[in-house]
Amino acid sequence: MSTLCEQILGAPAGEYVDRPVDLAFAHDGTGVLTRETLREMGVDTIPHPERVRLIFDHIVPANTSITADLQKELREYACSSGIALSDVGGGICHQVMSEGVVRPGQIVVGADSHTCTLGAFGAFATGVGATDMAAIWASGSTWFRVPETVRVTLAGRLDGAAEPKDVALAYVGKLGMDGASYRALEFLGDGAAGISMAGRLTLCNMAVETGAKTGMFYADDVTLQYLAGYGVAAERQEPEECCAAASVAIDLDAVAPLVAVPHRVDTVRPVAEVAGTPLDQVFVGTCTNGRFEDLQRFARIVRGRQVAVRTIVVPASRSVLRQAAATGVLADIVEAGCMIAAPGCGPCLGAHSGVLGEGEVCLSTANRNFKNRMGVGGEIYLSSVATAAASALTGTITEPEGA
Repeated sequence: MSTLCEQILGAPAGEYVDRPVDLAFAHDGTGVLTRETLREMGVDTIPHPERVRLIFDHIVPANTSITADLQKELREYACSSGIALSDVGGGICHQVMSEGVVRPGQIVVGADSHTCTLGAFGAFATGVGATDMAAIWASGSTWFRVPETVRVTLAGRLDGAAEPKDVALAYVGKLGMDGASYRALEFLGDGAAGISMAGRLTLCNMAVETGAKTGMFYADDVTLQYLAGYGVAAERQEPEECCAAASVAIDLDAVAPLVAVPHRVDTVRPVAEVAGTPLDQVFVGTCTNGRFEDLQRFARIVRGRQVAVRTIVVPASRSVLRQAAATGVLADIVEAGCMIAAPGCGPCLGAHSGVLGEGEVCLSTANRNFKNRMGVGGEIYLSSVATAAASALTGTITEPEGA
């Protein structure tokens, strides 16, 4: 009997396989390197442009003339090559690909480490470097060593102030930053059915923070209903009895609001232990927590009140921004004194729209808090949206109500 990863790749763990890639994408940063590598390889024509996506999200809109020139070249290349392009404001690559593009059972490769996010659909989704991406664009396939699997069994239901981001921090804290190196995290158990698609994307997103090759949910009724909203038909995937390399059990009923303290994602503490830490900035967004469900939760907490510290909210895609505007969620966030930035990754990697100054402290809903990531000398705490909202209102790290 096989793990989901073995079923999709068609071989047992440890074997090397060559497989066609169903979807291959790069963003404005890695796309430049991919294009340059293709040029060096002498590849003029991509054999399967319908499988390729180019998504501008990391430094958008362009912050310098150099960046603008590079993006101009990529636009021209996408047009001449027949590659689908998501331009400025379209959103973060992983979110854009989650909006009716990825299907269960597909092999999806992105030139970004958080491509594992898309395993939430029951796909094998993983990140590669730009050179590997160039080879995939040129040939339409690539090789893999089939990963062993770590089964993350979820029991119970989330209650109180805890949310999927807290579960993600919990399993990263348990496994450590290299505890699942080149393995696949498989989320299953009775508790998995109660996690929304947005929550599943968050859980899979942070799999790479344990060193994992990917994170995966089995496609079930939640998956099928979500995809049906985009007019996509899909089939369920059923777990099989199989031998996993390791296992982690998480009782969702017992999960409390957590934070990862500087400068490691796996240094996880209950919010209560660091409550009162002064903040200079709160950042809500990224491929981890910039979906509509996240913005809606944030708005519900800050509605009718005023934030006490600069607070930057970045929708993960144009679709998310449009929905937030149509439902009044965006207005609630703006009325609370928050700044809304264009859909994209900007603050997360310290590119623009929220870079930290020396000694400044930020509470972020992103996935990484490495030293100097958001600005030289800045400190980053990672949290859920509810914790970020409660903290924005007080100006210090604060446990959300219901905890």
